[in-house]
Amino acid sequence: MSGILRSEEGFREALRKILDEELEISVPEFCDKTDLSPSTIYKILQDQREPNLRTVRAVIKGVRKLDANPGGEFIGVIASRPVLNRIEERMMRVGGRNVRVKEYPASTMEDAIIAAVKAERDGALALVCAPIVAPTVEQIVRIPVSVIVPKDSMVRAIEMAVSKVL
Repeated sequence: MSGILRSEEGFREALRKILDEELEISVPEFCDKTDLSPSTIYKILQDQREPNLRTVRAVIKGVRKLDANPGGEFIGVIASRPVLNRIEERMMRVGGRNVRVKEYPASTMEDAIIAAVKAERDGALALVCAPIVAPTVEQIVRIPVSVIVPKDSMVRAIEMAVSKVL
């Protein structure tokens, strides 16, 4: 929003930055996932058209949808809130790639199963979870599951999950 107010080309610049750097998504992918017209977005990005209020609202709604539900390169971590609070980074560099870490708090076996299904639906590449729930989760989801072993760090478990899919 602040990009719109800074200058006439503020919206265009802000949209390009969000697509390229934050969401790391192409215009066709963005439009496919948000039901926006590719020609409209291309015209805005190429400064051939000023967005109307309806388009600005649709773009903001689409960005929020994708940002709240990041698809692509993220690893879901299913754990209790105290364990999740120890994760220092939400974006990790693993094997030369940036990988998002998305938290899924769970305090019971049922919570963990629900979190695993939700993470898979959200587009997680892999999951990291406790050994007590891993066998059950592996039978439910189709993505790799890495186990948090108490002697290993959370970071190591995330790196192992990434190595299974990348």
